[in-house]
Amino acid sequence: MPGTTYTQHPLTLPSYPRGSHLITSDITSQLSTPLKDVKVGLLHLFLQHTSCAMSLNENWDSDVRKDMSDSLDKIVVEDKAGKGIYRHDAEGSDDMPAHIKSSLIGASVSIPITDGKLALGTWQGIWFLEFRDGKHRRKVLATIQGERA
Repeated sequence: MPGTTYTQHPLTLPSYPRGSHLITSDITSQLSTPLKDVKVGLLHLFLQHTSCAMSLNENWDSDVRKDMSDSLDKIVVEDKAGKGIYRHDAEGSDDMPAHIKSSLIGASVSIPITDGKLALGTWQGIWFLEFRDGKHRRKVLATIQGERA
């Protein structure tokens, strides 16, 4: 019987180094079962951290991810010399720039679901952007809402 449902699924991303990473397959593999019965709906991914981000962007040319990371590093500089650029520096020189970049890019994305599949554009993929030097296990809360088949 069709009807609108809401489900939530806590996900853990693999540990990624600093940079921009395509995670579409990580997300779809972890959510294949709950997505398959959604005729029309919405997947909302919320990253439960303040020093990384999520985005929808180019999924084909990996140079785009490298250019994005390089560009963000130029826009939000790190105080490696310890000149006191930021007041918040107790967790390392990469921490405050990571918070700024997270605010600029954002902590969530929403993607339409059509017939059990993510309705991404031809060149779109889900990105995870790690802004800290150390590897971390990042948590994502996935909310699926939609009409079941």
